[in-house]
Amino acid sequence: MAQDSQRDVFAHSALKTYTATAQRAAREVIRGYSTSFYAATRLLGLRNRGHVRSIYALVRVADELVDGVTSATGLDRGEHLAALDAYESATLAALRTGFSTDLIIHAFAHTARVCGIDGDLVTPFFASMRTDLLSTDGQAQIYDEAAHREYVYGSAEVVGLMCLRVFTRGLELASEERQILEHGARQLGAALQNINFLRDIGDDTRVLGRHYLGTLTGLDEEEKTRWVAVSREQLGAAREAIDLLPKDSARAVLAAHGLFSDLLERIDQTDCAALHLSRVRVPDAVKAKILASSVFKPHSRV
Repeated sequence: MAQDSQRDVFAHSALKTYTATAQRAAREVIRGYSTSFYAATRLLGLRNRGHVRSIYALVRVADELVDGVTSATGLDRGEHLAALDAYESATLAALRTGFSTDLIIHAFAHTARVCGIDGDLVTPFFASMRTDLLSTDGQAQIYDEAAHREYVYGSAEVVGLMCLRVFTRGLELASEERQILEHGARQLGAALQNINFLRDIGDDTRVLGRHYLGTLTGLDEEEKTRWVAVSREQLGAAREAIDLLPKDSARAVLAAHGLFSDLLERIDQTDCAALHLSRVRVPDAVKAKILASSVFKPHSRV
Protein backbone atom coordinates (compact mmCIF):
# COMPACT_ATOMS: atom_id res chain seq x y z
CA MET A 1 0.00 0.00 0.00
CA ALA A 2 2.80 2.41 0.88
CA GLN A 3 4.52 1.61 -2.41
CA ASP A 4 1.29 2.32 -4.31
CA SER A 5 0.93 5.63 -2.51
CA GLN A 6 4.50 6.60 -3.38
CA ARG A 7 3.89 5.65 -7.00
CA ASP A 8 0.76 7.86 -7.10
CA VAL A 9 2.69 10.80 -5.65
CA PHE A 10 5.44 10.33 -8.23
CA ALA A 11 2.93 10.11 -11.10
CA HIS A 12 1.09 13.23 -9.92
CA SER A 13 4.37 15.15 -9.70
CA ALA A 14 5.39 13.97 -13.18
CA LEU A 15 2.06 15.10 -14.68
CA LYS A 16 2.33 18.47 -12.95
CA THR A 17 5.82 19.02 -14.37
CA TYR A 18 4.74 17.91 -17.85
CA THR A 19 1.71 20.21 -17.82
CA ALA A 20 3.77 23.19 -16.66
CA THR A 21 6.25 22.50 -19.47
CA ALA A 22 3.38 22.31 -21.98
CA GLN A 23 2.04 25.65 -20.76
CA ARG A 24 5.46 27.26 -21.23
CA ALA A 25 5.50 25.89 -24.78
CA ALA A 26 2.08 27.45 -25.44
CA ARG A 27 3.34 30.76 -24.06
CA GLU A 28 6.29 30.70 -26.48
CA VAL A 29 3.99 29.99 -29.43
CA ILE A 30 1.94 33.08 -28.61
CA ARG A 31 4.99 35.24 -28.00
CA GLY A 32 6.57 34.06 -31.26
CA TYR A 33 3.54 34.81 -33.43
CA SER A 34 2.02 37.92 -31.89
CA THR A 35 3.82 40.28 -29.54
CA SER A 36 0.68 42.43 -29.30
CA PHE A 37 -1.52 39.55 -28.23
CA TYR A 38 1.14 38.33 -25.83
CA ALA A 39 1.25 41.79 -24.25
CA ALA A 40 -2.55 41.85 -23.95
CA THR A 41 -2.57 38.48 -22.16
CA ARG A 42 -0.30 39.96 -19.50
CA LEU A 43 -3.29 42.07 -18.44
CA LEU A 44 -5.07 38.88 -17.44
CA GLY A 45 -4.94 37.69 -13.86
CA LEU A 46 -2.55 34.84 -13.18
CA ARG A 47 -5.37 32.33 -12.86
CA ASN A 48 -6.43 33.04 -16.46
CA ARG A 49 -3.23 33.91 -18.29
CA GLY A 50 -1.87 30.44 -18.98
CA HIS A 51 -5.27 29.05 -19.91
CA VAL A 52 -5.95 31.73 -22.54
CA ARG A 53 -2.48 31.31 -24.01
CA SER A 54 -3.06 27.56 -24.24
CA ILE A 55 -6.31 28.11 -26.16
CA TYR A 56 -4.75 30.51 -28.61
CA ALA A 57 -1.64 28.37 -29.08
CA LEU A 58 -3.81 25.49 -30.29
CA VAL A 59 -5.70 27.89 -32.57
CA ARG A 60 -2.40 29.22 -33.93
CA VAL A 61 -1.01 25.78 -34.71
CA ALA A 62 -4.25 24.76 -36.44
CA ASP A 63 -4.08 27.92 -38.54
CA GLU A 64 -0.51 27.04 -39.52
CA LEU A 65 -1.72 23.61 -40.62
CA VAL A 66 -4.12 25.34 -42.98
CA ASP A 67 -2.16 28.32 -44.31
CA GLY A 68 1.37 28.26 -42.96
CA VAL A 69 4.19 25.78 -42.65
CA THR A 70 2.39 22.86 -44.30
CA SER A 71 2.10 24.91 -47.49
CA ALA A 72 5.80 25.80 -47.34
CA THR A 73 6.73 22.11 -47.08
CA GLY A 74 4.88 21.31 -50.30
CA LEU A 75 2.04 19.17 -48.92
CA ASP A 76 -0.86 18.74 -51.30
CA ARG A 77 -4.46 19.40 -50.28
CA GLY A 78 -5.10 15.79 -49.29
CA GLU A 79 -2.06 15.81 -47.03
CA HIS A 80 -3.19 19.14 -45.56
CA LEU A 81 -6.57 17.65 -44.72
CA ALA A 82 -5.01 14.53 -43.24
CA ALA A 83 -2.75 16.63 -41.01
CA LEU A 84 -5.68 18.75 -39.81
CA ASP A 85 -7.85 15.68 -39.22
CA ALA A 86 -5.06 14.07 -37.20
CA TYR A 87 -4.65 17.23 -35.13
CA GLU A 88 -8.37 17.35 -34.36
CA SER A 89 -8.45 13.66 -33.44
CA ALA A 90 -5.46 14.10 -31.13
CA THR A 91 -7.12 17.13 -29.50
CA LEU A 92 -10.42 15.33 -28.88
CA ALA A 93 -8.55 12.30 -27.52
CA ALA A 94 -6.64 14.53 -25.11
CA LEU A 95 -9.92 16.03 -23.86
CA ARG A 96 -10.94 12.51 -22.86
CA THR A 97 -7.64 11.35 -21.36
CA GLY A 98 -6.04 14.56 -20.10
CA PHE A 99 -2.76 13.78 -21.85
CA SER A 100 -1.08 14.24 -25.22
CA THR A 101 2.44 13.71 -26.47
CA ASP A 102 1.95 17.02 -28.33
CA LEU A 103 2.75 19.74 -25.80
CA ILE A 104 0.37 22.34 -27.27
CA ILE A 105 -2.52 19.89 -27.38
CA HIS A 106 -1.71 18.79 -23.84
CA ALA A 107 -1.75 22.39 -22.58
CA PHE A 108 -5.10 22.98 -24.29
CA ALA A 109 -6.58 19.76 -22.94
CA HIS A 110 -5.55 20.69 -19.40
CA THR A 111 -7.30 24.05 -19.80
CA ALA A 112 -10.36 22.43 -21.34
CA ARG A 113 -10.76 19.92 -18.52
CA VAL A 114 -10.24 22.54 -15.79
CA CYS A 115 -12.58 25.09 -17.38
CA GLY A 116 -15.33 22.94 -18.86
CA ILE A 117 -14.50 23.27 -22.56
CA ASP A 118 -15.83 20.26 -24.45
CA GLY A 119 -16.04 18.90 -27.96
CA ASP A 120 -19.13 20.99 -28.71
CA LEU A 121 -16.81 24.00 -28.99
CA VAL A 122 -13.75 22.23 -30.39
CA THR A 123 -15.45 20.44 -33.30
CA PRO A 124 -16.94 23.60 -34.92
CA PHE A 125 -13.52 25.25 -34.77
CA PHE A 126 -11.88 22.47 -36.74
CA ALA A 127 -14.83 22.39 -39.15
CA SER A 128 -14.17 26.02 -40.06
CA MET A 129 -10.45 25.36 -40.46
CA ARG A 130 -11.30 22.43 -42.74
CA THR A 131 -13.54 24.64 -44.88
CA ASP A 132 -10.49 26.63 -45.95
CA LEU A 133 -9.00 23.46 -47.45
CA LEU A 134 -12.05 22.20 -49.31
CA SER A 135 -12.10 24.64 -52.22
CA THR A 136 -11.32 23.38 -55.72
CA ASP A 137 -7.75 24.11 -56.76
CA GLY A 138 -7.51 27.25 -58.86
CA GLN A 139 -11.06 28.41 -58.18
CA ALA A 140 -12.20 31.24 -55.92
CA GLN A 141 -13.91 30.26 -52.68
CA ILE A 142 -16.90 32.52 -52.08
CA TYR A 143 -18.70 32.63 -48.72
CA ASP A 144 -22.34 33.59 -49.00
CA GLU A 145 -24.23 34.89 -45.96
CA ALA A 146 -24.96 31.44 -44.51
CA ALA A 147 -21.43 30.15 -45.14
CA HIS A 148 -19.95 33.31 -43.66
CA ARG A 149 -22.06 32.99 -40.52
CA GLU A 150 -21.11 29.32 -40.05
CA TYR A 151 -17.44 29.99 -40.68
CA VAL A 152 -17.29 32.90 -38.24
CA TYR A 153 -19.04 30.87 -35.54
CA GLY A 154 -16.52 28.05 -35.80
CA SER A 155 -13.39 30.12 -36.35
CA ALA A 156 -14.02 32.92 -33.85
CA GLU A 157 -17.20 32.82 -31.78
CA VAL A 158 -16.42 29.44 -30.19
CA VAL A 159 -12.97 30.74 -29.23
CA GLY A 160 -14.68 33.61 -27.42
CA LEU A 161 -16.90 31.09 -25.63
CA MET A 162 -13.84 29.04 -24.65
CA CYS A 163 -12.24 32.10 -23.11
CA LEU A 164 -15.46 32.96 -21.32
CA ARG A 165 -15.46 29.55 -19.66
CA VAL A 166 -11.94 30.29 -18.45
CA PHE A 167 -12.95 33.68 -17.07
CA THR A 168 -16.14 32.55 -15.30
CA ARG A 169 -15.12 29.18 -13.91
CA GLY A 170 -16.17 28.85 -10.28
CA LEU A 171 -18.60 31.78 -10.47
CA GLU A 172 -22.29 31.51 -9.67
CA LEU A 173 -24.03 33.30 -12.54
CA ALA A 174 -27.73 33.97 -12.98
CA SER A 175 -29.17 32.58 -16.22
CA GLU A 176 -29.77 36.05 -17.67
CA GLU A 177 -26.27 37.17 -16.78
CA ARG A 178 -24.71 34.10 -18.42
CA GLN A 179 -26.75 34.70 -21.57
CA ILE A 180 -25.49 38.29 -21.78
CA LEU A 181 -21.90 37.15 -21.31
CA GLU A 182 -22.17 34.37 -23.89
CA HIS A 183 -23.78 36.72 -26.41
CA GLY A 184 -21.02 39.28 -25.76
CA ALA A 185 -18.28 36.66 -26.16
CA ARG A 186 -19.71 35.53 -29.49
CA GLN A 187 -20.19 39.08 -30.73
CA LEU A 188 -16.64 40.07 -29.83
CA GLY A 189 -15.27 37.01 -31.59
CA ALA A 190 -17.35 37.77 -34.68
CA ALA A 191 -16.32 41.44 -34.66
CA LEU A 192 -12.63 40.61 -34.43
CA GLN A 193 -12.93 38.11 -37.26
CA ASN A 194 -14.85 40.48 -39.54
CA ILE A 195 -12.38 43.28 -38.85
CA ASN A 196 -9.56 40.89 -39.73
CA PHE A 197 -11.38 40.04 -42.97
CA LEU A 198 -11.51 43.74 -43.84
CA ARG A 199 -7.88 44.29 -42.94
CA ASP A 200 -6.65 41.20 -44.83
CA ILE A 201 -8.94 41.55 -47.85
CA GLY A 202 -5.99 41.82 -50.24
CA ASP A 203 -4.14 38.66 -49.22
CA ASP A 204 -7.32 36.65 -48.63
CA THR A 205 -8.71 37.31 -52.11
CA ARG A 206 -5.57 37.73 -54.21
CA VAL A 207 -3.27 35.13 -52.62
CA LEU A 208 -5.59 32.60 -50.98
CA GLY A 209 -8.59 32.95 -53.27
CA ARG A 210 -10.99 33.21 -50.32
CA HIS A 211 -13.77 35.76 -50.42
CA TYR A 212 -14.98 35.70 -46.83
CA LEU A 213 -17.07 38.84 -47.28
CA GLY A 214 -18.99 37.37 -50.19
CA THR A 215 -17.80 39.61 -53.01
CA LEU A 216 -15.90 38.13 -55.93
CA THR A 217 -14.94 41.30 -57.78
CA GLY A 218 -13.31 42.98 -54.78
CA LEU A 219 -14.57 45.08 -51.94
CA ASP A 220 -16.22 48.33 -52.99
CA GLU A 221 -17.05 51.32 -50.81
CA GLU A 222 -20.68 50.31 -50.34
CA GLU A 223 -19.77 46.82 -49.15
CA LYS A 224 -16.96 48.15 -46.98
CA THR A 225 -19.39 50.58 -45.30
CA ARG A 226 -21.81 47.73 -44.66
CA TRP A 227 -19.22 45.48 -43.07
CA VAL A 228 -17.82 48.32 -40.98
CA ALA A 229 -21.35 48.94 -39.67
CA VAL A 230 -21.82 45.22 -38.92
CA SER A 231 -18.52 45.11 -37.03
CA ARG A 232 -19.37 48.28 -35.06
CA GLU A 233 -22.68 46.79 -33.99
CA GLN A 234 -20.94 43.60 -32.88
CA LEU A 235 -18.37 45.58 -30.90
CA GLY A 236 -21.18 47.52 -29.26
CA ALA A 237 -22.94 44.33 -28.17
CA ALA A 238 -19.66 42.95 -26.84
CA ARG A 239 -18.92 46.12 -24.86
CA GLU A 240 -22.17 45.78 -22.92
CA ALA A 241 -21.00 42.43 -21.54
CA ILE A 242 -17.42 43.34 -20.56
CA ASP A 243 -18.37 45.01 -17.27
CA LEU A 244 -19.98 41.75 -16.17
CA LEU A 245 -16.66 39.93 -16.42
CA PRO A 246 -14.43 39.47 -13.36
CA LYS A 247 -11.83 42.21 -13.05
CA ASP A 248 -8.96 39.78 -13.66
CA SER A 249 -10.24 39.21 -17.19
CA ALA A 250 -12.19 42.39 -18.02
CA ARG A 251 -9.05 44.52 -18.41
CA ALA A 252 -7.56 42.30 -21.11
CA VAL A 253 -10.87 41.91 -22.96
CA LEU A 254 -11.37 45.67 -22.82
CA ALA A 255 -7.89 46.14 -24.27
CA ALA A 256 -8.66 43.79 -27.17
CA HIS A 257 -11.95 45.62 -27.72
CA GLY A 258 -10.14 48.95 -27.76
CA LEU A 259 -7.41 47.80 -30.15
CA PHE A 260 -9.87 46.43 -32.69
CA SER A 261 -12.19 49.42 -32.34
CA ASP A 262 -9.28 51.67 -33.25
CA LEU A 263 -8.31 49.37 -36.12
CA LEU A 264 -11.89 49.43 -37.43
CA GLU A 265 -11.92 53.24 -37.46
CA ARG A 266 -8.68 53.28 -39.43
CA ILE A 267 -10.14 50.80 -41.92
CA ASP A 268 -13.23 52.98 -42.25
CA GLN A 269 -11.00 55.94 -43.14
CA THR A 270 -9.02 53.94 -45.74
CA ASP A 271 -10.31 53.67 -49.30
CA CYS A 272 -10.91 50.23 -50.78
CA ALA A 273 -8.07 50.42 -53.28
CA ALA A 274 -5.59 50.95 -50.45
CA LEU A 275 -7.14 48.14 -48.39
CA HIS A 276 -6.52 45.71 -51.23
CA LEU A 277 -2.86 46.70 -51.43
CA SER A 278 -1.72 46.83 -47.79
CA ARG A 279 -2.81 45.94 -44.27
CA VAL A 280 -3.98 48.72 -42.00
CA ARG A 281 -2.31 48.62 -38.59
CA VAL A 282 -2.56 50.41 -35.25
CA PRO A 283 0.68 52.29 -34.46
CA ASP A 284 2.66 50.90 -31.52
CA ALA A 285 2.27 54.14 -29.52
CA VAL A 286 -1.51 53.95 -29.88
CA LYS A 287 -1.49 50.28 -28.88
CA ALA A 288 0.46 51.12 -25.73
CA LYS A 289 -1.99 53.90 -24.84
CA ILE A 290 -5.00 51.61 -25.30
CA LEU A 291 -3.42 48.86 -23.21
CA ALA A 292 -2.54 51.30 -20.45
CA SER A 293 -5.99 52.92 -20.37
CA SER A 294 -7.71 49.54 -19.97
CA VAL A 295 -5.78 48.91 -16.74
CA PHE A 296 -7.31 51.94 -15.02
CA LYS A 297 -10.85 51.56 -16.34
CA PRO A 298 -13.26 50.93 -13.43
CA HIS A 299 -15.24 47.68 -13.47
CA SER A 300 -18.39 46.68 -11.65
CA ARG A 301 -17.42 43.09 -10.80
CA VAL A 302 -14.55 42.15 -8.55
